[in-house]
Amino acid sequence: MSAATPVDLPAQGSEFRRARLIRFSDCDPAGIVFYPQYFVMLNGLVEDWVNEGLGLSYHGLVAVRRIGLPTVKLEADFRAVSRMGDQVALGLTVQRLGARSMTLLVRCFDPATGELRMQMQQVLVTTSLETHRAVAIPDDMRAAILRNAPELG
Repeated sequence: MSAATPVDLPAQGSEFRRARLIRFSDCDPAGIVFYPQYFVMLNGLVEDWVNEGLGLSYHGLVAVRRIGLPTVKLEADFRAVSRMGDQVALGLTVQRLGARSMTLLVRCFDPATGELRMQMQQVLVTTSLETHRAVAIPDDMRAAILRNAPELG
């Protein structure tokens, strides 16, 4: 697929989406997104998904309940540049839900054309921030994920 080829957009119901303006602070001297900034943007998307998509508190999960969501595997595919001033969409879909981990597909794309700018497959593990060992995905989090993606159950 060429970098300018539109991609089929998943149904809004299965993908959590956020509009995002590409800012000066996201870019390198060439005026395009400096690739690590995508990781920062998409980490913010995970926080928004927990807060708004799942209806949980990310702060409560991490700071109060002491449950971490570290990334243990990350594969990134960069397809086309995003430039300062571009309006993009960020999308998150849960691809797999395990006992202690989940696999997410997170992406940045042009909301008008569907042109894929970059996407990542990311594996998150739920951990105790006290022991730093994997723990079961909390029941309320699992239930919220399955409400939005019952095919994972």
